[in-house]
Amino acid sequence: MGMEVGKKAGGLNAEINITPLADVMLVLLIIVMLIAPLLQQGVDLLLPEASNTSDKPENDSQTVLAVTADGRFFVDNAQVSEQDMLREVQTAISNKLERIILIKADQDAQYSDVMSVLDRLQRAGIEDIGLITERKIGSGGISAGGGE
Repeated sequence: MGMEVGKKAGGLNAEINITPLADVMLVLLIIVMLIAPLLQQGVDLLLPEASNTSDKPENDSQTVLAVTADGRFFVDNAQVSEQDMLREVQTAISNKLERIILIKADQDAQYSDVMSVLDRLQRAGIEDIGLITERKIGSGGISAGGGE
């Protein structure tokens, strides 16, 4: 509530008080900021580790193709059949600026499933392909040599 100086007492105030509106908008903004990261979960995979990885955050401009350990395929977090996978990938990259396919394969996925995906993408003319891995923690270098 504001106090008017120099005006007639008891007159109507025609100005809009936006303080409650600003309070409600800030609370909504905080709620959205807290919940948004929780909604971007993705496909639950156990990624293989590699020591020569670079950090690249996932965003909506990328097309991610996930291969699970049990042989299921996901294009941008939507499950697709093996027959429809290529069509869904081409639809997904046609709607995005970045025409790179990022493959996320579970470390327990069949090698043949991953190679089948790579082969189909290459035959379809998609050559910009990246593999997503987890950074190996505490790796100083590549060690060559014997067992235990």
